[in-house]
Amino acid sequence: MWYRLFKYVLLGPLLRVLGRPEVEGLHHVPRTGPVIVAANHLAVIDSLYLALVLPRQVTFLAKQEYFTGTGPRGRFKRWFFSATGQVPVDRTGGSAAADALAAATRILEDGGIWAIHPEGTRSPDGRIYRGRTGTLRVAMATGAPVIPVVLSGTDRVNPRGRRLPRFGKVRISFGAPRYYLPAEHHRDDHHVAARTATDELMREIAARSGRHYVDHYAATFPAPTTRN
Repeated sequence: MWYRLFKYVLLGPLLRVLGRPEVEGLHHVPRTGPVIVAANHLAVIDSLYLALVLPRQVTFLAKQEYFTGTGPRGRFKRWFFSATGQVPVDRTGGSAAADALAAATRILEDGGIWAIHPEGTRSPDGRIYRGRTGTLRVAMATGAPVIPVVLSGTDRVNPRGRRLPRFGKVRISFGAPRYYLPAEHHRDDHHVAARTATDELMREIAARSGRHYVDHYAATFPAPTTRN
């Protein structure tokens, strides 16, 4: 109930006014069954625009810290992420990655949409960076199709380092689904297969976005300084 209320009443109308989203390729997203939506990452608000334009409810893996905060702001975050059905995951410790992949697998086994930014963090300069392999490892394990998504304009609506959003133009382009054989069907070991498939996915997103691809993780590049 809260998910639909935020999407159609409390937050969605504001997002539409701010970003005037233009969407293409939405027909590529299956109406039923498990789907992985893999998008580039420009701004914190990316996930909200994906949820806004997808006709089905979408689930993200949210940092566990969002569910354990204190004070008014912490309590609001905990309530918001819980009310909208997002799944908390622990990103620390040796088993954190395995736990996150298991949580994503459960979403897909229940026939849901799992949305993920394979870059793992926001792009510091708008370019497309090397993706983490978790997305493709889950795809190979579950057989769920991967929909490559290109976001643009969200970094203008939600600039890094600024508290208040701005008016802009958001464009969201959904590509054709990609299907992957289970890891045991690859001649290479599954780690190599997942790495190769991830690189191909990110290069496709870069090509469709018209942005330069950087074969390094975004976390290794410092974000540019923003002047207010």
